[in-house]
Order: sequence, then structure tokens, then C-alpha cells
Amino acid sequence: MDQGISTQRVPLHQFSVPLSATRRGARLARLLATEKLLAWQLPLDPARLIVAELATNAALHGRVPGRSFRLALSVIPPGTLRIEVTDTRGDRLPVSPRATADAEAGYGLLLVEKLVDRWGVRCGPVPSKTVWAELDLVR
Repeated sequence: MDQGISTQRVPLHQFSVPLSATRRGARLARLLATEKLLAWQLPLDPARLIVAELATNAALHGRVPGRSFRLALSVIPPGTLRIEVTDTRGDRLPVSPRATADAEAGYGLLLVEKLVDRWGVRCGPVPSKTVWAELDLVR
């Protein structure tokens, strides 16, 4: 009998919380992420820096009055921390820092790009988008 082997990555740890799309919400995202990382006995940096940047972007550029953004953290085998920030401005996608000629913009995503192993954007469900980043904890 062939039962097959599932390749689905089931999270070891999961955390998700809606936060107000304000600077206070972005600060709270960083503080909550720090507490979760400590509870999960994971290194704080660079993860909390990435959370701070993505949450700040959601509060500043992804803000729709009266709507929140969502922070989600998960640890998936064999040892990857996935950070996701979902906001309700799916019409405003982040641009890779390398693709912009604007000297005043994109430094935060440049920092994210340098610190993470992978990052990207997932559109939907309308009207939202999720900016995600992954850190390999096992090297």
C-alpha cells in the first residue's frame, strides 16, 4: 500500500495578531514579536528589525483609515522563521530597492533584502497584500 509522504510544512510555532495601522501599532508589532521570539527561544535579531520595517511600511504606506494590518510569525521545519505583514492596500505593492531610482525611498526594503534569506509579496484576497520574509535558523 502506497500512502505517500506529505511535503506540506506544518508550523512548529504560530502567532498572528491584528494591529492598528498606526505608528503605535507598528511599535506594538515589534514588541510582540520580541516577546514571541524570546518565548520560542529564537534569536531576536535580525527578526525584530525585519518586523519593525515591515510593520512600519504597513502603517505608513499600506494604511487605510479604519482598517488594521496583521502580523504573523511562524516557525516551519526544518528551521525557518516566516514573518508576514498583511495590509489592506493591495493596490500599492512594494518595489524592490534595486528597481527604484528614488534616492529618498526604499532604504527599509533594502535593509530587509540584505537581512533575510527570501522575501516577497503575495496579493489577495482583495483588497489586501502580504509582504513576507523568511530567515533560515539552521545554517
